[in-house]
Amino acid sequence: MVARIDELDRKILSELQADASQSLDEIAKKVGSSKTPVWNRIRKLRDAGVIGKQTVLLDPEALGFDACFFVLIRTSEHEAAWQEKFLATLRARPEVMEAHRLAGDIDYILKVRVENARAYDRFYQALIAEVKIHNVTALLSMEELKFTTELPL
Repeated sequence: MVARIDELDRKILSELQADASQSLDEIAKKVGSSKTPVWNRIRKLRDAGVIGKQTVLLDPEALGFDACFFVLIRTSEHEAAWQEKFLATLRARPEVMEAHRLAGDIDYILKVRVENARAYDRFYQALIAEVKIHNVTALLSMEELKFTTELPL
């Protein structure tokens, strides 16, 4: 269900996406409102599920996670029990930053962040030991050209 938001909500959301550590006063000033209405709208947007948890973005390379792999998975297993086991395995692996089920020839794509190729191989060996997978293709990202968490409001 799509939440109903107006132009002021969009401005507030844009400011929060850009920098959620801003004070209410700063956001209110930038969106042309005052602190209390901004706070009420933020609370309403949280209650509606538009705003989820707030986190801090870390620089993976500054922390030694230099390798980003996109892992394409094909499986011949489509039973509910296999899918539950696969999902539990992905959730238990902190290297998996994102996982998507796809339409088309590839069943799943994972974004995996690790220190290097050896660390990826350890991840891969653990993954195939946990769940039966028909085919795995790993693509190493040579350079991240664009990254954002901001939606185009």
